Amino acid sequence: MTANRNTNNVLTTGEVAAICKVSARTVSKWIDCGRLQGYKIPGSRDRRVTHEALEHFMRKHRLPVTELTAITGQGSLLIVDANAATAQILHDVMVQETKREVFVVNGVFEAGVLCERSRPSAIVVDCNIGVSEAAGLTAWLRSEKRSTRVVATCETLGSSDETILIGAGVGAIVRKPCTVRAILSALQNRMSPALPARAQ
Repeated sequence: MTANRNTNNVLTTGEVAAICKVSARTVSKWIDCGRLQGYKIPGSRDRRVTHEALEHFMRKHRLPVTELTAITGQGSLLIVDANAATAQILHDVMVQETKREVFVVNGVFEAGVLCERSRPSAIVVDCNIGVSEAAGLTAWLRSEKRSTRVVATCETLGSSDETILIGAGVGAIVRKPCTVRAILSALQNRMSPALPARAQ
């Protein structure tokens, strides 16, 4: 299989080997037999693997992703909330509780830009930006094959809105008012986006 990819989002077989603590030859075999999704550089025998494909492979095979997140700059959190004051409070608590880098934006455009630049591993999006906007951001992440965990927070949500969010790939819906602990719990529960969990 040959393909062109954004080189900012790819790893060599040697880099994958170092992360997974195996030989580069083993990584090549994983790619060739279809266990690990990868591609060949046109006109070369060299292979490449995207960050998302490797993370999916590692989680599927229960390999620790600590080194991957450190190397790729992932592991950060993103808060998308139109209420700047609320977002700042959540930001401060998240930084203290998770010891991770936390970003805050007020809309989906800024969220999209930050996702391209910083590749957060998880997003908390408040539906005060709009259900369709929250769903659109999530659907875009899924179309890009991102494994980003998305948790939506909301005060009131109709059944049709819930269906929209779930269909877009939101992994959990947390009803407000809620505690930060409830949001953290939803973020830490890395279940399939197709099987969302509700946290009160």
